[in-house]
Amino acid sequence: MSAIHTPAHAAVPPAAKPLTSWRPYWAKRFGTAPMLPMSRAEMEALGWDACDVILVTGDAYIDHPSFGMAVIGRVLEAQGFRVGIIAQPDWLSAEGFKVLGRPKLFFGVTAGNMDSMINRYTAERKIRSDDAYTPGGQGGRRPDRACLVYANRCKEAWPDAPVVIGGIEASLRRIAHYDYWQDKVRRSILVDAKADLLLFGNAERAIVEIAHRLGRREPVASITDVRGTAFIRRAADPAAAGWFELDSTEVDRPGRVDAHISPYRSDPGPAAPGSGAPSGGDAAPGCAAVVAMPPSRRAAAPMLPPRDRTVIRLPAFEQVRADPVLYAHASRVLHLETNPGNARALVQRHGSGPGAREVWINPPPVPLTTAEMDWIFGLPYARSPHPAYADAQGRHDGPTKIPAWEVIRFSVNIMRGCFGGCTFCSITEHEGRIIQSRSEASILQEIEAIRDKTAGFTGVVSDLGGPTANMWRLGCKSREIEAACRKPSCVYPDICRNLHTDHAPLIGLYRRARALPGVKKVLIGSGLRYDLAVRSPEYVQELVAHHVGGYLKIAPEHTEAGPLSKMMKPGIGTYDRFKQLFDQASASAGKQQYLIPYFIAAHPGTSDEDMMQLALWLKRNGFRADQVQAFYPSPMATATAMYHTGLNPLAGIHRDDRAEPVDVVRGERRRRLHKAFLRWHDPANWPLLREALVQMGRADLIGSGRQHLVPAFQPASAARRPSCAGSPQAAPGRILTQHTGLPPRPGLAGTASRRPRRPRRPG
Repeated sequence: MSAIHTPAHAAVPPAAKPLTSWRPYWAKRFGTAPMLPMSRAEMEALGWDACDVILVTGDAYIDHPSFGMAVIGRVLEAQGFRVGIIAQPDWLSAEGFKVLGRPKLFFGVTAGNMDSMINRYTAERKIRSDDAYTPGGQGGRRPDRACLVYANRCKEAWPDAPVVIGGIEASLRRIAHYDYWQDKVRRSILVDAKADLLLFGNAERAIVEIAHRLGRREPVASITDVRGTAFIRRAADPAAAGWFELDSTEVDRPGRVDAHISPYRSDPGPAAPGSGAPSGGDAAPGCAAVVAMPPSRRAAAPMLPPRDRTVIRLPAFEQVRADPVLYAHASRVLHLETNPGNARALVQRHGSGPGAREVWINPPPVPLTTAEMDWIFGLPYARSPHPAYADAQGRHDGPTKIPAWEVIRFSVNIMRGCFGGCTFCSITEHEGRIIQSRSEASILQEIEAIRDKTAGFTGVVSDLGGPTANMWRLGCKSREIEAACRKPSCVYPDICRNLHTDHAPLIGLYRRARALPGVKKVLIGSGLRYDLAVRSPEYVQELVAHHVGGYLKIAPEHTEAGPLSKMMKPGIGTYDRFKQLFDQASASAGKQQYLIPYFIAAHPGTSDEDMMQLALWLKRNGFRADQVQAFYPSPMATATAMYHTGLNPLAGIHRDDRAEPVDVVRGERRRRLHKAFLRWHDPANWPLLREALVQMGRADLIGSGRQHLVPAFQPASAARRPSCAGSPQAAPGRILTQHTGLPPRPGLAGTASRRPRRPRRPG
């Protein structure tokens, strides 16, 4: 079929119905619950005969805006719905999913604030013994792939009740994806979970619309037009009326030898005059026009159909499972369709024949406005764990203490999203790259609420941040440019000239926060984007003088250009500039403070030579890591596509020598070697490092001189020497080495590499 021509449309930011504009559901008359009920007795005390919505989560229930289910629950309650919580149910039977009865409208299911597989297993696929989101830190309270298991149990308990899945676990598995733990490509979680709808990204806008439409008795099968959702349709069903399908199931199509439209572009440009191709309005009613992608410029000089009526067909599950090239291609297309301003719908077939199913993924949700963010964070949270977790004296400590709650109880989340686009991180993929900021007044009110209502507050706010500490109120200078942009990062390979980087509002927020009565200190615990910070020396001065508690964590991730280019991170020279500003500001403030750099071992694109150079840099700078962790391939990440396919989706995918290969670190020995380079000072690693250096032709680095990396001798005992002991130069060597976009896990005291960050925001 000839390509379809339509007039070019300027990109404009999408509009959305405000969260507070919905007419409340009839159950609003029951008022606000002090805690969302977890038992029939609590429901009866509220006067409820049933729940309209039941939320099932793999986390303990903590009624606080840092925990996703609490946010979703309070948002739905504010819309007038009766919401119950089933937290960490026994998944071995369906009985645990019947405790609150059948929901009138639907089940909402999530694995929790963390991906259950990353929560349960280390990067070496070993079982963890703890769980930060469980009372007492007890491990094993949720199943593997909890979202999938819970959804199926809900259907078993109440077969006719709609099931909506969401959270980061579902969000990162919305299409066929590589599963690190089984070392294979798995189907979309929607296919295996038997859920009716999947919500990805921050879900407030989508969940509110779905709840109201189900409350109006719309069938769940008819709700297929909500942004930020995915659903399943039968491949044999008639095509959607008025939709145009772009066929992106292959790369490098054979045919005429002339210029082709890149399958990764949003708009290939104007049509050639007099081409004679039919307009989009000429498509037959009730049919989808199929446009081969990429079409030839010389043959048709096409323009793509309107974005809001276009669906891109990804390679089918069976294709991406069998062909790494098509897997990498599907990953690239998916990541290019993530901007809410220009993203198009995606569809991916699973199976063949009459029973084949297709996963249809709508464009991402429209980001929340500042007013909507303030409304969400201003809801009546109890700001404590559910009383069911308290001891006889009503305290949440000792065996009932929930480690994740202890981490965030005195911290404030000021924003969502991240425009960094790091390939190994899940933040951008889940929360998006458009920053959603709260107002200053809302943030200060929450600090005052912590001061006045949170037990144990000593005057120290532990964090004022979010996914990144210093992206509050930053963004594109033009909404039109932002809506049209398809770059995966606003700061790589350099900071975009259209990015607003003024830190003055954040400086003002810091000053007003620490000036509040009863507030002694405001610390910044979230990771800092130092390539942005160096643009504002005044911000660095303010931060270092007033908001650093001795150590500040930042993430250079590596020192060498090869791996940094695969991570989309700035060069180490930017770190050096920030360190210079940091040291000057510390000296001016009369303080002795240190940077804690994070590094990643075994990331795709990292050679043994790269790790050796990093080890030499660490030695020159006096860093000694307490703990390190190898790269962890989380589902859907671009770096995971590199790991699985050995190709670089950032450079485009081809079947010839134009494709860029990626050095993938596989095998236990090589992964151990890369971690050993980060712990070059540990005698237990010296035999492995000596062997590797000889094989690399770098035996000159073996010896007892200052220029050597490891000594030629081996101590009689290879027991680990205590690190971070002695001189201050050793102290900053506590290094966290990897981010997944998920909250680091609480663990060993005194090691920054295990110090947990605030739990991930809702979704």
